[in-house]
Amino acid sequence: MLVHSAAARRVVWAVFFLLFVPVFALPLLVVVAASFAGGWSGALPSGLTLTHYQDIATGDALTALTTSVLTALAASLAALTAGTWAALAAEKLGRRARRVLDALFLLPVAVPSVVVGLALLVAFSQPPFLLNGTPQIVIIAHTVLVTAFAYQSVTAALARLDPAYEQSAAGLGARPGYVLWRVKLPLLLPSLTAAAGLCFALSMGELSATMMLYPPDWMPLPVQIFAATDRGALFTGAALAVVLMATTLLVLLGVSRIRTRAAHR
Repeated sequence: MLVHSAAARRVVWAVFFLLFVPVFALPLLVVVAASFAGGWSGALPSGLTLTHYQDIATGDALTALTTSVLTALAASLAALTAGTWAALAAEKLGRRARRVLDALFLLPVAVPSVVVGLALLVAFSQPPFLLNGTPQIVIIAHTVLVTAFAYQSVTAALARLDPAYEQSAAGLGARPGYVLWRVKLPLLLPSLTAAAGLCFALSMGELSATMMLYPPDWMPLPVQIFAATDRGALFTGAALAVVLMATTLLVLLGVSRIRTRAAHR
């Protein structure tokens, strides 16, 4: 910590907790508490129960969770592939062309996601690209929304990468493809895994564009959470939200372990 005084450090920690707990931690704790609540008439929940989780286990929530995971995995893989490819290509372009490429990838992030959903709804509503009402259009929407984060992560990693490794391999006679697969990408692996985890987490929680595009047989979990809270089943929605958070955190923990191993290779 940059603060050396003990008293100043205590003040910094106190300010941190005063800001962190009410803004970040407390709302999540309230959601967790509500997922076990049978009622909530006072400051704390009453009638603690596991009924909401039992309903999830026997209802459509597991299907919705599987749908969210499959969508996030497919979107993350596609976004990581496209973002890495574009970042590697942008490294060889001039400054103006790179700015244009940056703008193209950042455009879906700069506009509301509901606009992206509407754009895809219009673009894929006629043959030969008739995808409305299919799971593919949901995956495409999530890919469009998260690719910018993969692109930016890989671009930043490439800027920090020491060119001496690539130059040494090329000087020893290695072909460009070999240098890419055996030198460059292994060095980028920690950043690639971090980008994949970020894309997965963002895809798991995406709602606005998904609401406009999802077919009845491909309902991700955030849509089901919204539907539950919209009809007044707040405690059931809270339990679904806890399941969504837990699943996302478990995947992120797994990605973090992979990243740590890659960084120590």
